[in-house]
This record gives sequence, C-alpha cells and structure tokens, in this order.
Amino acid sequence: MAKNNVGPKRLVVGAHYGLRDWMAQRVTAILMAVYTLVLLVSFLSGSNFTYEGWAGMFAKQWFKLFSLVTFLGLYYHAWVGMRDIWMDYVKPAGTRLVLQFLTIFWLIGCAAWTVQILWSV
Repeated sequence: MAKNNVGPKRLVVGAHYGLRDWMAQRVTAILMAVYTLVLLVSFLSGSNFTYEGWAGMFAKQWFKLFSLVTFLGLYYHAWVGMRDIWMDYVKPAGTRLVLQFLTIFWLIGCAAWTVQILWSV
C-alpha cells in the first residue's frame, strides 16, 4: 500500500505552516499602514518642511515609541517573509541555516541602528 501524504496524517514540513506567522504578517502590515498614514497626515498638514520641523515631530516621546514599535514590526515582518523564502527555495540545509543567521544578524543590526537614530533626535 502506498504512503499517502494527504489528510490529517500528512507530514508538514517547511516554512512553519501556521496561523501565528500568517497573523503576524497581517498585524505588522496594518501597523505599518497606520504609521504611513500618520506620517502622510503629518506631512500634508504641516507647514514646517525643514529639518527642525521633522526633528520636532520625532522629538515627541509618543512618536519615538510609535516609530520604534513600527520599525520592530517591520523587522519581524521581514524576518517571517525572508525565513519563508529561505525555507521554500534554498534546499541545502547548511546554506539555508547560514542565510537565516545572516538575515537575523542583519535585522538585529537594523533594529539597533533604529534605536540609535530615534533616540539621537
């Protein structure tokens, strides 16, 4: 009798088939869309389009926090997407692992740089 990988006893491998990652992608996308709208409204309703005007907007504590949360959401969004790409298209396990580690290190570096930029304003 042939082994059948269809139905409730199928072998699930690959890019973490699950609701958590799907939901994380949607939530972080919504967060980024809201942030974009806030930036757009701030830009269109403001009259001070100088460095001082933008620095003043980013100097507010609530806006720094909102920016940080949005960028952390962006990095998680990127991680889920890149991890799925590596798992779906890179077959050698060693190469895939190296690419995943490089992606993690890059995203952690971006997050650290984001904190440094936001809190230097």
